[in-house]
Amino acid sequence: MLIALFEPDIPQNTGSMIRLASCMGVPLHIIEPCGFPLDDKRLRRVALDYYEHATLVRHLSWQAFLEFRQEHGGRLLLMTTHASQIYTDVSYKPDDILLFGRESSGVPDYVHKAADVRLRIPIKSETRSLNLAQAASMVTGEALRQTGRFPD
Repeated sequence: MLIALFEPDIPQNTGSMIRLASCMGVPLHIIEPCGFPLDDKRLRRVALDYYEHATLVRHLSWQAFLEFRQEHGGRLLLMTTHASQIYTDVSYKPDDILLFGRESSGVPDYVHKAADVRLRIPIKSETRSLNLAQAASMVTGEALRQTGRFPD
């Protein structure tokens, strides 16, 4: 199981994702370009010392990530507000890739088309979306619960 961020644009959210990945023992893949440098002090401030304990993998482009995915295997599960299937209604697998889009704009159509599964977190109709790290925590927790892969 791994988490992938598509072109993140808020360093504090990425810092929170680093902390999540570190605590849950799940690798975090960052698909560039990012909207900030990965050594941004705002990212480091939120990630704290968890940065050194996280497994971070950088992909310089979507194409580079697709090449990694071809070698890695596993399903690509895209979290999107445009999905009909709810994230708790899928059976997760240990080699799944949990993909989250840009905070400002989600993902483009070509990323939607590349996903094997599109999932959403149900929220109140008068709201738009959850914070990226909150959404990732919910989905990652469910995926780890189902696969029995919570850290010791």
